[in-house]
Amino acid sequence: MCDEHSVDEANRHLRDGGFTRRQFGALSVGTGVAILLPRAASALETSSAAVDVPTPDGTADCFFVHPSTGKHPGVMMLPDARGIRRSYHQMATRLAESGYSVVVLNPYYRSKRAPILAEGAQVEDPGVLDTLRPLMGSLSATTHVTDTTALAAFLDAQLSVDTSRKLGAMGYCMGGPMIMRAAAAMPNRIGACASFHGAGVATNRPDSPHLLVPQMKAPHLFAIAEGDDARDPESKNLLRESFAAAKLAAEIEVYPGTMHGWCPPDAVVYNETQAERAWSRTMSLFEAQLA
Repeated sequence: MCDEHSVDEANRHLRDGGFTRRQFGALSVGTGVAILLPRAASALETSSAAVDVPTPDGTADCFFVHPSTGKHPGVMMLPDARGIRRSYHQMATRLAESGYSVVVLNPYYRSKRAPILAEGAQVEDPGVLDTLRPLMGSLSATTHVTDTTALAAFLDAQLSVDTSRKLGAMGYCMGGPMIMRAAAAMPNRIGACASFHGAGVATNRPDSPHLLVPQMKAPHLFAIAEGDDARDPESKNLLRESFAAAKLAAEIEVYPGTMHGWCPPDAVVYNETQAERAWSRTMSLFEAQLA
């Protein structure tokens, strides 16, 4: 989760790279860090829109992008603590260009519509964690299931979604537990899950997501930050034991040289090489399980 540990890591990363937080924020706004993601050679044309998704708790504002023609597997994308922003628009669009219909949730819709922070704001900036902590604290195992169930219903109602195929789920940071709970709540609908630097996916809490593995049918990918693993090396072992006991496929790997939050391209700890490798592994998973 985004906390003082990850802030300290990011600050060290900035100092090692010769940047201040202000300089990196200006760079990300001024040069569009998030738009540097590569496009597939066979990228499809896409259509996108801001959409409102009804839930039992209100209306969730989301970003929806899909290939402009045809029906495709649906994918829900659950963002990290900073919520929907340009980098998630770009990642979702990149996925849509590869043949998926993608909806990105604003997990804080009960409190505030996106954007949650100013463009370019980083968790390491003064006051940002003070803004995010109560929003993160408003989410729970119950809201995780409520929201992902609503996203699944939304996707299944779209003309661009092929409902004969299973849904995929991608979760970043706090989105990791969300996709696992979705897989347990909708085992016959969720066909593949990918977690990137997931926070709290396997803990000693009685509601830890890894305890739900016996209820799942979806193969999982866990791309774990080396920094997170150094602080909590047992988490990956709990995951491996749980998936092995359930005889459910899972790719669980610690990515060398990475810190918490290393996948979105607007993060100060972004690791392009490892993020691209994790993206490639996700595409392989989705191609095998959703296509």
